Amino acid sequence: MGLREDAKELQDELAVLRRELHQIPEIGLDLPRTQEMVLAALEPLPLEVSTGASLSSVTAVLRGARPGPVVLLRGDMDALPVTERTGVPFTSRHEGVMHACGHDLHTAGLVGAARLLAGRRDELAGDVVFMFQPGEEGMDGAGHMIAEGVLSAAGRPVDAAYGLHVLSSQFARGVFASRPGPLMAASAGLFVRVVGAGGHGSKPQSTLDPIPVACEMVSALQTMVTRRFDVFDPVVLTVGQFHAGTKRNIIPDDATFEATVRTFTPSTSEQVREHAIQLCQSIAAAHGLQVEVRYETEYPATVNHAAEHEFVADTVREVFGEERFEEMAFPMTGSEDFSRVLDRVPGAYLFLGACVTDDPDAAPSNHSPLAAFDDSVLSDGSALLAELALRRLR
Repeated sequence: MGLREDAKELQDELAVLRRELHQIPEIGLDLPRTQEMVLAALEPLPLEVSTGASLSSVTAVLRGARPGPVVLLRGDMDALPVTERTGVPFTSRHEGVMHACGHDLHTAGLVGAARLLAGRRDELAGDVVFMFQPGEEGMDGAGHMIAEGVLSAAGRPVDAAYGLHVLSSQFARGVFASRPGPLMAASAGLFVRVVGAGGHGSKPQSTLDPIPVACEMVSALQTMVTRRFDVFDPVVLTVGQFHAGTKRNIIPDDATFEATVRTFTPSTSEQVREHAIQLCQSIAAAHGLQVEVRYETEYPATVNHAAEHEFVADTVREVFGEERFEEMAFPMTGSEDFSRVLDRVPGAYLFLGACVTDDPDAAPSNHSPLAAFDDSVLSDGSALLAELALRRLR
């Protein structure tokens, strides 16, 4: 049988593992229970397994029967601080924590790929590294694993790397999607504290009110995006936190807000830093207030190597059919730390539709407390990862 048929035989077991993982979501770099379940799932396989020193990662190396290149396959494992409202029978048992981004499917799917390739070890001319990664959600788990040597886990550098991400909306169930070049945005954080002088709300003239000044900055930053940057080199700036005051008749001493910034080129990210800082400083000065501004870069853009993208697209079409691959016209403005791997190794990243309904445009998106994922796609996700490794090693 082919890999796809073998994967179908694993579907029920992978779904059980995914649902067990879904019930015990963990956040950040320390995922002890998740790591324990992954180690148990890998234990019967002929793998060289190691765990992280500074995080609950799992790295497993499968040695092929003959010498050859090294291929890395990655699955992230962490969850989000979201209270689940899906109502599924296997709902999260951890209050306020949920696998709202589908990383439980990524973990189970990578276990499936390891099982498929271990069963074909004699066909492998080279080695496969399985990268089970914590801390994708803003904790730079990929960066930590790279620092601990995941890209040389086989004893020599990785030659190609692949990963996939399930989506609860946007694409129909079972459809793979990707594009060459930029696939996902770089991320950065803008942190602003406007410092004034508080007092009684009935006498604003006796104070330096930070709230209207901070509000002006928020509005001006949105205008900056549309007036200072090329629409064909997009920038997204969203203020997600704004904090000020304790009571309606008290003018506070300060106001703070935080924004996420998404860009696709390093030069544009640097321009956002320069213009945003200057803008906030100028507005504060115009009102006689002080401001503290910090701009922190996070993940770089996720950029698919053109030849590797074509390899992935051709593989999907050959194994699953033409209708199962969609070439994306535009990148997504979400960010992903697999970009750290693709910065160093040729490879590609792609999406897999896992919508539970037949209307992906209306379905709750990843990160929603209502985000639901159809785990029937697990076997095909595992089969594709295994197929990519097998073909690349040929």
